[in-house]
Amino acid sequence: MKLIDQQWRTPHNADDPVASHLAARFEAQRAAFAAAPYPTYAQRRATLQRLRHALRRHAADCAAAATTDFGVRAAGETMLVDLLPSLLHIDHLLRHMKRWMRPSRRSPELLFSTNRAAVQYQPKGVVGIVVPWNFPFYLALGPLATALAAGNRCLIKTSEYASASSRALRALLADVCAPDEVDVIEGDAQCAKRFCALPFDHLVFTGSPAVGREVMRAAADNLTPVTLELGGKSPALVSRSADLARAARRIVHGKTVNAGQICVAPDYALVPRESVEAFAAAAAQAFEGWVGDGANYTSMIDARAHSRMLELIEDARALGAKVTVCASRATDGRQIPLHIITGVRPQMRIAREEIFGPLLPVIAYETFGDALDYVRRGERPLALYWFGSDAGERKRVMQETHSGGVTLNDWGWHAMNHSLPFGGTGMSGMGNYHGEEGFRELSHAKAVFAEHRWFPVELFHPPYGRAVQRAVLRWYFGARA
Repeated sequence: MKLIDQQWRTPHNADDPVASHLAARFEAQRAAFAAAPYPTYAQRRATLQRLRHALRRHAADCAAAATTDFGVRAAGETMLVDLLPSLLHIDHLLRHMKRWMRPSRRSPELLFSTNRAAVQYQPKGVVGIVVPWNFPFYLALGPLATALAAGNRCLIKTSEYASASSRALRALLADVCAPDEVDVIEGDAQCAKRFCALPFDHLVFTGSPAVGREVMRAAADNLTPVTLELGGKSPALVSRSADLARAARRIVHGKTVNAGQICVAPDYALVPRESVEAFAAAAAQAFEGWVGDGANYTSMIDARAHSRMLELIEDARALGAKVTVCASRATDGRQIPLHIITGVRPQMRIAREEIFGPLLPVIAYETFGDALDYVRRGERPLALYWFGSDAGERKRVMQETHSGGVTLNDWGWHAMNHSLPFGGTGMSGMGNYHGEEGFRELSHAKAVFAEHRWFPVELFHPPYGRAVQRAVLRWYFGARA
């Protein structure tokens, strides 16, 4: 018992007050889970309904908090792309959770006929959720709702770059659950490192691949399973069969919602060489029609992110790119208008780094095969977008490229349809937390074999070589067995 108790308790350094504080809050949740390890359907449904009601009550406060964090972020944008998806996610879980909770009957092997086999989906325990600053509500409430539907308890680490949103989230969740069911942790990067080192039963992280590696290293010490959503350079491939102006509008929308600070934003556009100038003109026109006086156009989150965009622009210009600034009106503070960049070369930073801002490299291709080759040479992205009407090309895109998800003839909407899984592949991440796949990921699939009383299992016991055993082996392996 002493060894088990030592493994169960969270290791921490008593001289580190942050680690001790985190350990205490984690152990409170683990103790609460041990006392009630399998919430009923009615309990889970009631919790999700409370979460839904609280989200509706606190929506205006959350939108105001996001505006405070970004400097400029329209309340309507926060409502549409941060809060509404959270509500849709909860509604989807409420519709389907009861069916997902049921044990799944399986067929036993022929040798074990007349017995029963099933999979029971069991809560994992305490789930850690690390939330980035770009969507401080959806990327907290989405995985949280799935974890609660699966019967877990959750510790949420919010971003220090979105402190007002973190406080609003904490106030929202205080109306839903006690801290031993859902708790919010605020703190800096060092706090985040200590958070990821806790022995969670599952850890969900959204952020960059570089930080994702550190999260995996920390989780590995406890053999904690992880779900990583990491982004990447998501391509928008424009076919010669596409409506060019329509494709440009859709891509610019994806590139400028939240000022392009979205993990599934189109990172760059692949366009037939003869259409590059027309595409760039259509993209610039679309942006001019949307930006207005700038009140609906989100700022970069901080001065560092703003400076990085300027550095990327100057690097591209210095290496020979043509940079078109798509705004006739001045922007204020940390706002950066859409920049369309043509003449892109492989050595440019915009060709190598995930942009995460309103810069749109347009890369020319000769043949559709060339475009596919360009996508395949890079790391596997979180999303891929294809625009066109050619069924043969669409089939090639689906079969010959890898990405976390795909939207055809638009951008990003696969992530808001919660019957679909959402997650990455390769460098863009692993695992899912949407849909039935997300519920399964945050549950333990427990194999259950029920042997009936009169099943003659002793026939398979030693000594070996008895008649029944020889007959079984001849049936499966042939006469030589």
